[in-house]
Amino acid sequence: MDMPLIFMGLMGVSVLAYVVLDGYDLGVGMLMPAATEEEQSVMVSSIGPFWDANETWLVLGVGLLLIAFPEASGIVLGALYLPVVAMLVGLMLRGVAFEFRMKALGWHRELWNGLFWLGSFMASFCQGVMLGSYITGFQSDFINYVFNILVGASVCGGYVLLGATWLIGKTEGDLQKKSVAWARWGLLWVALGVGLVSIVTPLISATVRAKWFDFPGTLGLMLLPAASLAAWIWVWQGVGRFGRGQAVHDWRPFAGVVAIFVLSFIGLAYSIFPYVVIDRLTIWEAAAHPSALKVILVGALIVLPFIAGYTIVAYRVFRGKAKAGLYD
Repeated sequence: MDMPLIFMGLMGVSVLAYVVLDGYDLGVGMLMPAATEEEQSVMVSSIGPFWDANETWLVLGVGLLLIAFPEASGIVLGALYLPVVAMLVGLMLRGVAFEFRMKALGWHRELWNGLFWLGSFMASFCQGVMLGSYITGFQSDFINYVFNILVGASVCGGYVLLGATWLIGKTEGDLQKKSVAWARWGLLWVALGVGLVSIVTPLISATVRAKWFDFPGTLGLMLLPAASLAAWIWVWQGVGRFGRGQAVHDWRPFAGVVAIFVLSFIGLAYSIFPYVVIDRLTIWEAAAHPSALKVILVGALIVLPFIAGYTIVAYRVFRGKAKAGLYD
């Protein structure tokens, strides 16, 4: 009984790490058209040492799904075939554009910068569409399609906010001031998106509605949205101080946005547990044989420290403000 829970936890940690780490560099990619050529060089330098490794967490999360929950993986990936393919195309396009823009000159560089934005947007939006489809149990009626688009737009807003607050910490001068303005817009975008999704999700999913609105037993759960609101206000105040010329720790806004993502992820995990495919398969029904899970767990416990260790070392080595020209 414990093994499926362990693997669900490992998969959850991997997905959350991917969303936070790759989310900010996808957000930076979506902000590229709003910057000057020199600012774009700094923005690329701010994510260059990290973005490739950040995607490793996605590979780990999907790998755990495929191996530990084979029955669920067939349903999930089959239902999400088109958005998964579109997301992969976006990720590949972003990777190619990142490498080619370094060697391009003139309008060719602008072309690759535009494709870098397009790849970042495609990957972000498709991830949101997949999340919306997953929450609704892969229903295919019109209302659910609209909901999926809403979640896709909300995820894009969340990644833009992550990217803007990342740039606040990694840059200085005019680009940092621009990032503060982007963060304010991102905060409003996220507030609207989270509010709409929080209202619509219980209306669409009876399972989610029962989990959150079984009063008075669920009153304690209101601490999660309250904490998310408190984190949102904390970030808003943090970026507001920049506008008033007051000194504030550069990484406070990013830390607050990460807290919002973590709290939202906890709320989502509570909403769907114990299902791995909502209303269809629990984690115990979808799990591989216990003997197979034990072997997989050994491999996961070997691989996970290497990925985490490499990530920590990379962020420590390349800490500090980003400079232009590193990837030109």
